[in-house]
Amino acid sequence: MAHVAPWKKEVVKEFTDAMKAHRVVAVVDLHGIPSAQLQTMRRGMRPKASIMMSRNTLMDLAIDEAAKEKPGLEKIKELMGGQVAIVATDANPFKLFREMESTKTAAPAKPGDIAPDDIEVKAGDTPFKPGPIVGELQKVGIPAGIEGGKIVIKKDKVLVKKGDPISAELAAVLPKLEILPMTVGMDLRGVFEDGLIYKKDVLDIPADYYQSMLALGARNALGLAVEIVYTTPESIGPLMAKAYREAVAVSVKGAIPTKDTIKILLAKAEANMLAVASKTPEASDERVKQRLSSKPSSQAPAAPKKPAEAKQEEKKEEKVSEEDAAAGLGALFG
Repeated sequence: MAHVAPWKKEVVKEFTDAMKAHRVVAVVDLHGIPSAQLQTMRRGMRPKASIMMSRNTLMDLAIDEAAKEKPGLEKIKELMGGQVAIVATDANPFKLFREMESTKTAAPAKPGDIAPDDIEVKAGDTPFKPGPIVGELQKVGIPAGIEGGKIVIKKDKVLVKKGDPISAELAAVLPKLEILPMTVGMDLRGVFEDGLIYKKDVLDIPADYYQSMLALGARNALGLAVEIVYTTPESIGPLMAKAYREAVAVSVKGAIPTKDTIKILLAKAEANMLAVASKTPEASDERVKQRLSSKPSSQAPAAPKKPAEAKQEEKKEEKVSEEDAAAGLGALFG
């Protein structure tokens, strides 16, 4: 049997114990993070998570050992490869993802880096004075020239397409134009929790996504319940208010006098009377003529209400308590 160095056994045991002790295990890509920046990130994450790095073969062995107590953990080995670390934590996977994303910062490109997006320069002034740098810019394909005693970029140009490598010459020039195309930071590849693997595409959602979806679902459910007259503790209030409004409308339409409709009916009757009287003014008595002469139509039209005021009044009208609605319905239908 091949001899295994004691330090390797200790590393495997340390990683295994950490993965067993925590609810969540994640694989994080550390590619391109400078050592000093990585140590700072690890210190920042220490209160919430343990970030462990070693040889990938040793980490694979530790995952296999921990998987004996956590079935399904072995699937996380599919995310291993390259410069990675294992994170053991009790944090929520989605919060962990956002925490990792917050460590990312813009960084200059190195020769041979693959452009994550199109790298483009925009037309306009540069901070440079006329000099040899014009030649440097032109050499990497930047349409630079001298105008009015300063160096300008004459037109927009894509220098590197997304997915193409960045040349050494261009990598040297881009920082001078304050173009930092790369992103450096911990890149969470996937998370294991309770037998399930959550990959980046599942974790990468807005912080309030599920709360917003639940709130929308609750509003839609309430709207449906009111529409189909399905009573629940949440829908009974809106249903009673709706029934009250509809009963008042029926009562007014059928000219059924109640304490809630009598004023509306009298106003409607007066309006109809004045409309008829206006057609035959000679047959009207003095009181009717006075009313005709003081009709609102002869006055200046009222200023239109502001949308905010209209909405406020609309809300006031809709605020009918269950007791008032029940009392109104009782009055309408005896």
